[in-house]
Amino acid sequence: MKIAEIFYSIQGEGMLAGVPSVFVRVSGCNLRCVWCDTPYTSWNPEGCEITIDKIVSEVRGYGASHVVLTGGEPMILAESIELTRRLKTAGEHITVETAGTVYQPVTCDLMSISPKLASSTPHEREGGRWAAQHERLRYHPDVLRRLTSEYPYQLKFVVTAPEDIPEIQGIVDDIGADAARVVLMPEGVSAEALRERAQWLVDLCKQLGYRYSPRLHIDIWGNQRGV
Repeated sequence: MKIAEIFYSIQGEGMLAGVPSVFVRVSGCNLRCVWCDTPYTSWNPEGCEITIDKIVSEVRGYGASHVVLTGGEPMILAESIELTRRLKTAGEHITVETAGTVYQPVTCDLMSISPKLASSTPHEREGGRWAAQHERLRYHPDVLRRLTSEYPYQLKFVVTAPEDIPEIQGIVDDIGADAARVVLMPEGVSAEALRERAQWLVDLCKQLGYRYSPRLHIDIWGNQRGV
């Protein structure tokens, strides 16, 4: 598998925020979000090929009970099926972080699904050459329905502005998601940007009955890799 990085930190987002976790970040993505905070796995994918045996050994070496398979987009890699099976056999709690555009029969305890909104489409970045593909691929309700029916899940939306909310509500209704499992998280790669968006996003969560998610790793370390 092409891996960008493996590191031990805390989960910074979603329902398991604060839980010590080993992150296995694959390189490669079928989308090109304009605000992607890991461009080294999407816009300019980097990393090296690592065997599943070596990945499992390195993860187990940290002694943590939680592992997060993230990206990039791990669900575009067929090897994710075997990797998650091996990690579960080793006794790990597994979170898979995905945009929910592709289905793979992976093994996981929490399917962390982050559907990409219209605000993610890169109309201007790199001359807009990825915009049409991104827009075509970013939303697959059939895949979302299958993932939410087969796995324990959270539906985590990256929110850039209050105008995103009607689209979010439409997706929640379209796939029949449980509102208690909907998580709204402000977009931003600085503590200042996150605090500014949190001011109105928390109020919207209170009105709609959705969860608010921080980005603890940004609050603690800033926009750094491997934390």
